[in-house]
Order: sequence, then C-alpha cells, then structure tokens
Amino acid sequence: MTDLFRTACAAGLLALGLAPSAGAQSVTYSFEWVGGGGFSMRGGVSFDASLMAEQLVTEDEVECFVVEGYQDDTPIGRWALGMLTETTTWTMTFDPVLEKFVVFGPGAPMPQAWNMNGIGTDCGEDGFGFNIGNAAQDLCLGGTLLVDSQVNPTRPFPAVRNDGFVFPGDACHGTMILSALPPTQ
Repeated sequence: MTDLFRTACAAGLLALGLAPSAGAQSVTYSFEWVGGGGFSMRGGVSFDASLMAEQLVTEDEVECFVVEGYQDDTPIGRWALGMLTETTTWTMTFDPVLEKFVVFGPGAPMPQAWNMNGIGTDCGEDGFGFNIGNAAQDLCLGGTLLVDSQVNPTRPFPAVRNDGFVFPGDACHGTMILSALPPTQ
C-alpha cells in the first residue's frame, strides 16, 4: 500500500468518526447482576485498553456490549449494542480503575440505562433492559418495569476482567471492511 493511499484511508476513517485501529487493543469485562424475584442478568462490555487509567468509560467509548436476562435461570430477554437505535435509552458508566459500574449517588442520578429509561417503559414490546436510578436497580421486559427485580440503587455492581469473553455477532459496533481495497503495488 502506498503512503498516499494509507494517508487517504486514514483521513477517510477519521472523517467518518472512526479512528484507524492499527494495533488497537481492547479489554473486556464480564458481569453478573442478581436482582429480586429470581431475576438476574449476565453480560459483557469491551473498550479500548488505552482507557484503563481513566476514571470513567462511557457508552460513547464502548466497542462491544451485551446483556442477557433470566428469571430463575430461564432466559427472558437480551439487549446488545447492535440493537441500538436513535431512540434507544443508552447510558453506561464504568470505572475501569475500581472495576465496577457506577451506581446511584451524588453526581450520578441515572448512571446506567441499558435500553431502559428511568420508569422502565421503553425497552420495547419484545425488548429487555436494565437501569440504575434513584429508586432502584431494576429490569424492564416487554416495555414493562419488572418491580419484583428491584434492589437498592446504591448496591455495588462489580465486573471481572475477562478477555476471553465471547460476544455474540450483534454485540459489537460494525467494522469497516477493507478487503475490497485494490491490491498494493
């Protein structure tokens, strides 16, 4: 590939808001949340390793994300980053230094809103979502708040570094397909 061609490709990616990923490394965390009423949730989040020293990683910096909900170990729903639309409620704040999701507290009135607004009604007719706000940590299923799932909003929500976590195909932002570029001379 010529230097001019590489420069043009990099400029094009930056113009689209995508940084070239040459040599970029990601870190992955898995997590499990246990709520009331036999409800639980498991999932994973991935982001660029250069953010590990930051105090917060937010939804804009997430590369891959998925959550799967259960009641008494029976699957009830899921949400993945590939399901994100312009109308999806999507807020995620993760502290990589302390390896935990931010929970309700001063300065964090709704630190987590994963396909679920504060009243638990916008996760979609067939959707699934999770929220941490001032009232509780809780789930949404089929556009309805699962009141029985609620736990204290300040309860810690840790995550575990797990670079072997396997994301489903719809959990990651799409990547640019560059294999159609002309061969190098």
